[in-house]
Amino acid sequence: MRAALGLARRGLGQVWPNPAVGCVLVRYDVDANAAGRVVGRGWTQPGGRPHAETQALDRAGTAARGATAYVTLEPCNHHGETPPCTEALIGAGVSRVVSAIEDPDPRVAGQGLTRLRKSGIEVTIGVCAEEALDLNAGYLMLQKTSRPLVTFKTATTLDGRIATRLGESRWITGEEAREHAHFMRATQDAVMVGVGTLVADDPQLTCRLGGLEGRSPVRVIVDSRMRSPLTSKCAETARDHATWMIVSADGDSTRAKAFGGLGMEILEVPVGEDNHPNLVDTVELLGARGITRLMVEGGGRLAGALFRANLIDRVLWYRASSIMGDDGISAVSTYGVDTLALIRRFKRGAVRSLGEDLLETYCRDD
Repeated sequence: MRAALGLARRGLGQVWPNPAVGCVLVRYDVDANAAGRVVGRGWTQPGGRPHAETQALDRAGTAARGATAYVTLEPCNHHGETPPCTEALIGAGVSRVVSAIEDPDPRVAGQGLTRLRKSGIEVTIGVCAEEALDLNAGYLMLQKTSRPLVTFKTATTLDGRIATRLGESRWITGEEAREHAHFMRATQDAVMVGVGTLVADDPQLTCRLGGLEGRSPVRVIVDSRMRSPLTSKCAETARDHATWMIVSADGDSTRAKAFGGLGMEILEVPVGEDNHPNLVDTVELLGARGITRLMVEGGGRLAGALFRANLIDRVLWYRASSIMGDDGISAVSTYGVDTLALIRRFKRGAVRSLGEDLLETYCRDD
């Protein structure tokens, strides 16, 4: 199953709105003490098709008959663009299916496992369940809440500063940390920044690691009044990399047309109390478009607003061994905490060294 989970991770950022699934087919000899032999492997392909089970069965061919299928998510049981995977597994003659977790999609939701059992296939559920839940946390979040998993990523000094008071930020962390951040982009469906960051840093928001250049996520810019320069890197490359701009419903139609002409897609969202696009509506709109994993890269105002709206599920904090002082720009701006009872609390996951820097990961504590 852990091998199947490793295969599934290859699909992260590439298969939305579908889950990233891995499948390993194993033949066991008559001798019960003999080790199994892998006869097929597969993972969900870019765009969500073909599914992992189909890939593994195609590679196994006739060797799939009598094999055990280890699948990281319950096989689908509904007709979509392709026949259901339960039908393919039954037709191939597998004898056992081991699934890490059930699929909460109401079109599946246990029905796939039930169909397999009724066909005479032995079914086991729950192997490596926690790892599978973590792997597809974005897909599961979308199914349960209609919004993507939202990860806040930042790179700061020890005292939480992302730039000097004059805006200089390149580079606070070292090369190894920056490369890892690019790798994390490649595992996301979309990356989001506010207009302030776009104007100050003019980022490309793409994955530029060798061999992963084609895995850049959708770029989302929150810019209620469309103040972004038409000459920004994101605007100039919008025809090469999907770029969505979140604007107020009463925005300037002339500016919207200009950005649209560059290849950007303009998405209107109702204005919230702060005269900016309502962020709850924003993330739900992204969810409605199939985004399951959203990484927020800045700036401080956008981060503060997302924390205030309780929309941050995970935190990736790249921390350099340096001090800037309180005249530097904070990673998270004020969001109205007057008492300790109002602060957002997170559970620390892993702490990893990246050159001279640290990466700390956190998840919601609720």
